[in-house]
Amino acid sequence: MTTHDRVDQEDEAGIGSMATASGGVLDLLRVAAVALDVEGRIALWSPEAEQLFGYRAAEALGRRADKLLVHPKDRRAAVELFARVRAGDTWAGLFPVRRRDGSTLKVEFHTMGLRDAHGEGYALGLAADEGTVRRLETDLAVSGFLIGQSPVGLAVFDTELRWLRANPALQQMNSIPEPQVRGHRLGEVLPGLDVEAIEAAMRHVLESGEPLLDQQSIGRTPADPDHDHAWSESYYRLEDPSGRILGVAVSIMDISRRHRETSEIAEARERLAVIADASVRIGTTLDLRQTAQELADVTVPRLADLAAVDVLDSVVHREATPRVWADGSARFRALAVAAGYPTEAVHAADPVGEIAHYEPTRLITQCVREARPILVPHVTEQDVRRIARNDDAARVLLREGVHSYIAAPLIARGSVLGTLSLHRTINPRPFDEEDLTLACELAIRAALCIDNARLYARERDAALTLQRSLLSQQPRDLEGLEIASRYLPAVSAAGGDWFDVLPLPDGRVGLVVGDVMGKGIHAAAIMGQLRTATRAFSRLDLPPAQVLCHLDEITPSLGESIATCLYAVCDPRTGRCEMSTAGHLPPVLVQPGGEAELIDIPTGAPLGVGGVPFASVERELAEGALLALFTDGLVEKRHQSIDVGLHTLVQLLRRHQGPLERICDQVLAALHGAPDDDVALLLARLRSPRLPETSLVTVEGG
Repeated sequence: MTTHDRVDQEDEAGIGSMATASGGVLDLLRVAAVALDVEGRIALWSPEAEQLFGYRAAEALGRRADKLLVHPKDRRAAVELFARVRAGDTWAGLFPVRRRDGSTLKVEFHTMGLRDAHGEGYALGLAADEGTVRRLETDLAVSGFLIGQSPVGLAVFDTELRWLRANPALQQMNSIPEPQVRGHRLGEVLPGLDVEAIEAAMRHVLESGEPLLDQQSIGRTPADPDHDHAWSESYYRLEDPSGRILGVAVSIMDISRRHRETSEIAEARERLAVIADASVRIGTTLDLRQTAQELADVTVPRLADLAAVDVLDSVVHREATPRVWADGSARFRALAVAAGYPTEAVHAADPVGEIAHYEPTRLITQCVREARPILVPHVTEQDVRRIARNDDAARVLLREGVHSYIAAPLIARGSVLGTLSLHRTINPRPFDEEDLTLACELAIRAALCIDNARLYARERDAALTLQRSLLSQQPRDLEGLEIASRYLPAVSAAGGDWFDVLPLPDGRVGLVVGDVMGKGIHAAAIMGQLRTATRAFSRLDLPPAQVLCHLDEITPSLGESIATCLYAVCDPRTGRCEMSTAGHLPPVLVQPGGEAELIDIPTGAPLGVGGVPFASVERELAEGALLALFTDGLVEKRHQSIDVGLHTLVQLLRRHQGPLERICDQVLAALHGAPDDDVALLLARLRSPRLPETSLVTVEGG
């Protein structure tokens, strides 16, 4: 193939590609072309003229245009216009034309004179329907007005995503005039935008033809280079009437204000959610450290990246000491640390459980001294040295990127208990006043729970002290009776359980176990009074049922409470044992051979109910027989029938023989590790010779 042939083929290909292109606006107008010779006859007639006027080319060619297309009343004007055009003038305007069907059509004309190679003159008329022209003019005017006057930014890109147009609103939005963007790609002009996402959206619209509406993006433009803005963008593919793709149009609205308001609403909802979460998660127990850990866990990662809770050491020891020392320093004890992600920054906090001494210049000390929160939005290296416990911890915090800090005081009932320290590292946004308000709200809620735990611990200590002072000392063995006992206070709160061993006349021994309903100091105080009254009544040498009757009469005067009690009188010389119960669990009798059973005693009503008689049973104990008295805390567990606990206790006592002290330890180890209720256990084993006696006798008393 020769070079000439290739050029011809390339020219033909170029012509072919040009031939497929659409006329665009001309297609919309359907412009008709008519040429008249010097005598006014129709010399040329386009297919569009046939569509516009209704005459086929064979019907129009060679005929006088004024006679074919003009009404008689308009012919003079038509002839004059033709003469002007033939003389070389041009004319454009509206002229009525008679169509083939006799109707009149207003036609927009643009006429001009033409010359051929021989100098012959022609008149060329380009004609279009006046209605079509007006509609196109209106559309163009409206489009131009919208583009020029619209407050919405409008941009047009070609199929290569190069900028073609930018309306005034968009130019102002970007602070870049249109000539500087025309022909450039988006990233070349506005690199502060999310160029990759925006161009991906435009390509999708170009390929699919489906518009994308309200696509939001965030970025910066030269109009405001220091702040992020948010925009809502809608993308549309541009096509001409024939369907040829011209490019993509983008409408842009600055929604920064709406975005900020939406973000503020979302942040407010998140803060409320954190507070709601805190109300559920903080204070689930009355344990000081657990409450502090719950506070730290609530704050990360939703509010802070790192949180620490420190209380004054005096709070832990429940001492009434000033929150800071005379020199302005303070002693803290770290209770909790939490991080929202794995970070070495946790090692910069005070180790949990250890005491830290902070100088007056430290921010945590200032927070408790002044009883006010401290906000450091942008932490400097100097600030870090006032935050960290030492230089090593400061270096760790700086390395982990701590850039914002809050110290919120833990204040409850007018007293400062400690601080909640919050740090931001990977969260780029600095703490603000809203964050400070939320931190203080969480600190106040947690401080009340921490103070409740502190006060509870103080009350529990007092109740335990009172209870132990009122309980009998470890009972000693009496003649003919081996004794062992155990008492365990409840983990949550001390109660009113007690036991006693009372020497009686004639070598007999009184065995008592009881349980005052309720917890705390009140229950312990009533227990002490009942124990004293039981000792006093026992000295009257009354039967067990009568002793319980007297106790029942005085119980209402001790306070609004009721109690259960089991009173047994054993005679080691004869082996007889008389027992009576006021609503208390029955004792377990273990025979020397290992056979064990719950003694069947009429239950009776608890002390304080009044008006209900008490009954007694008498049982003979063989030498070596074991009697076990206990409170319900030993055998009762949540979500389990008390019968299960009683059966377990009987089986344990049946299996275990040997020294009573060892049996006590074995029973407690098997049944309870951390009881929910007080536990009292009293074991008595007959060891002296006696005369054999029989029968089970029920004696009514009281």
